[in-house]
Amino acid sequence: MRLLLIRHGQTSSNLKHLLDTEAPGPGLTPLGQDQAAALPQALAGETIGALYVSTLLRTQLTAAPLAAATGLEVQVRDGIRELVAGKLEMRGDDEAAAVYLSTAFAWSAGAVERRMPGGENGVEALGRFDSVVAEAASSGEETVAMVSHGAAIRMWVAARSANVDVAYASSRPLGNTGVVVLSGSPDQGWQTLVWEGSPLGPEGSSLKDGGPAGEAIPTA
Repeated sequence: MRLLLIRHGQTSSNLKHLLDTEAPGPGLTPLGQDQAAALPQALAGETIGALYVSTLLRTQLTAAPLAAATGLEVQVRDGIRELVAGKLEMRGDDEAAAVYLSTAFAWSAGAVERRMPGGENGVEALGRFDSVVAEAASSGEETVAMVSHGAAIRMWVAARSANVDVAYASSRPLGNTGVVVLSGSPDQGWQTLVWEGSPLGPEGSSLKDGGPAGEAIPTA
């Protein structure tokens, strides 16, 4: 299966760097609306057979133009919502950002029992995302798009893709409506083909040897 993981369009909380993860969450800014409107053309080369969004409003608004262009029914799933910030909710300070990111990428590295302060642990976060991906894979569609969230996508890809590691994912923020393209299945595993325009697949370089160091600012 070809899996397109798309981050939602810009929100007001993104502009303030807030950890805004509760439902329903904010809508899109004017720029976010323009980003969403550009998705159908940006993905015109993809034959998308199913379209999933999270329970947060911003993903549904982002997917609406793509749904209209493709005629696909939007399937809402809580499993691909943003990583729950818990006690860090609506904080925008550096300390909160560091705790949020370090916890998320600890899950990617295997420390799944670690818990976000007042929130979920890695078993829960990875499990819910896995369940939606498994549902999509069982549909038989060759290409599936999911409009999700920055931290959730980066965490899941670093945990599940054979050629992307924590060093790479943690040092590369995913821009609004940025796309990560993977190929594979829950049974056979996943390879990342494209990370926001950069090819990483079989003809690209493997990233399990590590990417450049650096702390990325999380954006929900």
